[in-house]
Order: sequence, then C-alpha cells, then structure tokens
Amino acid sequence: MVRKILVGTENGIHELGNGGGVRLSGSEITALAKGDSGWWAVLDGHEIWRAGDDGEWVHGPDLPDLRANCILPAAAGLFVGTSESHVYSLLGDALEPVASFDETPGRDSWHTPWGGPPDVRSMSEGGDGALYANVHVGGIPRSDDAGAAWTPTIEVGTDVHQVHCDAESGLVLAASARGLGVSDDGGRSWRYDTGGLHARYMRAVTVAGDTLLATASTGPYTSHGAVYRRPVGSAVDFERCSVGLPERFSGNVDTYCIDASSDDACIGTSEGSVYVSSDQGATWSLAAEGLPSVRAVVVA
Repeated sequence: MVRKILVGTENGIHELGNGGGVRLSGSEITALAKGDSGWWAVLDGHEIWRAGDDGEWVHGPDLPDLRANCILPAAAGLFVGTSESHVYSLLGDALEPVASFDETPGRDSWHTPWGGPPDVRSMSEGGDGALYANVHVGGIPRSDDAGAAWTPTIEVGTDVHQVHCDAESGLVLAASARGLGVSDDGGRSWRYDTGGLHARYMRAVTVAGDTLLATASTGPYTSHGAVYRRPVGSAVDFERCSVGLPERFSGNVDTYCIDASSDDACIGTSEGSVYVSSDQGATWSLAAEGLPSVRAVVVA
C-alpha cells in the first residue's frame, strides 16, 4: 500500500498507512473527500469538518435542517449535496443554498420508490469544470457555470446511485440500476453497459489509472455483490475482480465505498473490511478488518 487512505466509518475516520490512527471517533462519517486544500468530512449528516496536510481536523459550518449526503471540493468552491434534493456552497464561513439548483427543469418529476423526497446522493466535477449532481431518483443535472444554472442530462428513471467524471478520458460515468451509464459528450447522450456482469444493479464507480472499477449486485437488498474492471473508454465486457477478494460480497459495495488514485484503489464494506490494490484492481489484499461499518473511502 503506497498511498494514504482514509476510511470513513459509522464511528470515526480510520487512516491506513502513514502511521494509521483514528480521527473524529464517536461520530458517523457521512461523507469524505479530498481537495487541493485538504480533506473534508461530514459528521453525523450535519457537521462540516476540514483537515490540512497536518491531519488536524477543524469544525466548520453546520447544516442543521438537512442531511449532508456528499461533499465536493471543486475549482469553483466547496459544494454539499443534501437530503430533499438541495445543493449548498461554502461562502466564507457559511453554507448557502444554491438557489438555481431548485429551479432545475424537470424537478417536479424527481421521486423515490418509497414515496419520500429524493436526495442529492453524489456529485462530481468534470475536467472542464462542469459540475454534476446525482439526484436519487432524479437524474444528473449539470452546471457549466459554477452552479449558476443546471440542465438535466440523463433520464430520471435510470435510478443513478453515483456519478463520477474521469478527467483524463473526459467520460462521465453513472452507476445505475440499468448498468453502467457512459457519456462521452458531457451527459448529452448515454449508453448503458452490462456485458460480463452477473447482475446489472450498480452502486459505485471510480477510475484507477486507465482502468474503470465498478460495483454490481442483484439489487438493493442483495446477498451477492461484486467488483468489476475493464479499460476506460472500452465497451468490452466487464471482468470480475477476484484475486484477493471474497467470492462474493454479502451486500452492496456502496456509493463512495470504492475509490482510486493513479494505480492504487481501495474498497470498503459494510462489514468493516478494507481491501487495497496497487495494480488498478487486477489483484487485491486485505488491509483492515473488524472496523465499524464503512461509509466512504478516499485514496489520496
């Protein structure tokens, strides 16, 4: 294991490598991200914390009335996706609502299968600075002007669970209930790839070097989850990651629970196990087990 890995769990942040240790214990880590200026975390769905390279975490602004589900350090600033399908941005020392997101065309069609209000589940930034916000269930609105306006990019019924932009290839990737959505034109058009998968329901996607890594399962309450790989930009069938991994995961490898940087990748499970790879997911090894349930992993 070469790089620093932070594992956000239901009880604190566990650091792998670089001396290890646990930070912010006693709190659930709702979201975790790495930006140019340091690390960002959401605690218990409401508190925003930040750490610099010294590893010292400092409490920032709170979001008391909504649950923060994801956090995106972008070139245009820090964005937070929340429950009830809102986006906030950090202005000075306060989180302010991005009012334009509430005016996204088609918002009245956003929904959930269980009838509750939809959430912003994940966010990503393209290499061109475009912002993408994955609404569950509401598609992936895109902004080309730092959040001043938003445009729908994918059919609402696709049921996307994570959006991920690969700056190197320019692809926008969507882990969805229909398989892997792939767009090479900023979300204006999509194809859905399922070849090689044991089932098409997908929760998470990332890119390690020139290899795409994605998770798939038989559904939201699965007892058969797996991780797959294939070259970025290719439409060949997915290859199941097997060397060093369990024959199957007993649940979904969830949104933000797989991450990569260069050739290094990491998987975190709800059972508290962490697997790492240094060869773009070709082989894996167990890096930790017995941790609290994993909510997010970040490879720096």
